[in-house]
Amino acid sequence: MRRLFLLCLCLASYVSHAQFTVVHNVKGYTPTRSGKIAQFSTLVIKDGKVVKTGNADTLKQYPQSTVIDGQGLTMLPGLIDAHGHVIGLGENLSRLDLRHTKSIAEVGQRLKQYAENNPTGWIIGRGWDQTKWTPSQFPTAQDLDKFVANRPVVLTRVDGHAIWVNSKAMALARINKDTVTPDGGEIVRLADGAPSGIFIDKAEPLILKHVPKRTPAQLNTALDKAAAHLLSLGITSVHDAGIDEATWRLYKNRSEQRSMPLRIYAMLSASDPSLEKMLKAGIVKEQTDYLTIRSVKIYADGALGSRGAALLKDYKDRPGHRGLMLEQQPALEALIRQSVKHGFSAHTHAIGDRANRIVLNSYKTVFKETGGKLLRNRIEHAQIVDTDDIPRFKSLKIIPSMQPVHATSDMHMAQQRLRESQLTGAYAWQTFLKHGIKVAAGSDFPVELANPFDGLYAAITRMDKTQQPKQGWRNTEKLSREQALTAFTLDAAYAAFQEFKVGSLEHGKWADFILIDRDYFQIEEAQLHNIQVQQTWIAGKPKYKRN
Repeated sequence: MRRLFLLCLCLASYVSHAQFTVVHNVKGYTPTRSGKIAQFSTLVIKDGKVVKTGNADTLKQYPQSTVIDGQGLTMLPGLIDAHGHVIGLGENLSRLDLRHTKSIAEVGQRLKQYAENNPTGWIIGRGWDQTKWTPSQFPTAQDLDKFVANRPVVLTRVDGHAIWVNSKAMALARINKDTVTPDGGEIVRLADGAPSGIFIDKAEPLILKHVPKRTPAQLNTALDKAAAHLLSLGITSVHDAGIDEATWRLYKNRSEQRSMPLRIYAMLSASDPSLEKMLKAGIVKEQTDYLTIRSVKIYADGALGSRGAALLKDYKDRPGHRGLMLEQQPALEALIRQSVKHGFSAHTHAIGDRANRIVLNSYKTVFKETGGKLLRNRIEHAQIVDTDDIPRFKSLKIIPSMQPVHATSDMHMAQQRLRESQLTGAYAWQTFLKHGIKVAAGSDFPVELANPFDGLYAAITRMDKTQQPKQGWRNTEKLSREQALTAFTLDAAYAAFQEFKVGSLEHGKWADFILIDRDYFQIEEAQLHNIQVQQTWIAGKPKYKRN
């Protein structure tokens, strides 16, 4: 009897240990809730969660475990992108890509080739940026007509806040000289008053409502394409900044089927006609934390590149123009109030200093009248903020969700658009941190490339990839490597109420991690953007392995 008892005890011990997975022989780093970066060489996992981190001796404590040799690679927590557009990225991967085009002629050649390879239907593309061209001025419909005139063409600017269309698209939408410009938008016009082919912010729907709607199958494909791309870059969790009802249904269906390909914290789009219906359906907080829906994305102003960002003073390169408020303060307050009454956080897009001030004022009013201050509300981008307004983020408990790569992409354009006094609080990551304000970092893909190591490099150096300008642009706002990593992990998790779930490799949290080919803390700064992800794991399971 005693032998039987001992045998059963041994078998139980074997089964218990066999449930563990131990990844060893790594150079591991993780931020911690204490604020320090912890180092380790061994990670112990059970049931998809972290049991402990340790050293080489830790492996000996789990003799019957599944053992994985990390081959000396560097391990970091799975990276979190706190602001991206998942379906947009997935669609962009199969549409006309105009990123890095240097002229109208180059856009035209890509358009012509794409039209030949895709001979029917609307032509949709994205990525052009007129500030990179010479001369750096908005193009026209006629510029597109030279290359494709018999099919409608809609090309979205890199920031998503302007579209460039051909004459066929305007004809189908019945746009002409008499078309009224919507509030919060701009139809750029020719000298004779005719629409030029450029539609900014709230003028975009005049065209876009005529584009054929996406099918559920297309949405599924876009999700899977985007996820595969993001996982290959080491991103295990994304904050999806503004989803429509169709995407809301897609995510809920995939969650119910247990087929979400990566973690998504989704924000409902405040501009969707079904917002109230989605809010009434309640918060979505799936048990395995693959899907969370508990916030609303609101738009306050446009973007700096299209001069739609709302400024307190005139644009330096366009006297008399101060940008566009897409929603005035009463409407912003109504949307924030609608969100918090349902228990949803309000995450508001604000780029210009006037927009940021108005949004902060709106939060203050709603918190006083309705409550909601503890919902970890955010300002998305917070790019140009008056220095007097930065401390208000702390007092109002507003999280700035910022994209470091915007600073290095925008720096030359920003200096053209803004005066020195306006730039004082621009892309001011370090200033926010010094005020005790957590910064959640992201990329704003597909506006920017999704690679988080581009963002980490930009945060730490404030240089472009040619290492210009020397010492970094407005370099007092640089982040340390520790600060940058925390912004892309633990503080991004905090901004989604998930700091006890993801964002670091601490006991009881999901074992989301990546293995990379270089030591993030030891390599030269100039090499940070060259880091390659070798493996990506979510909840202790491999999701990507580099060939």
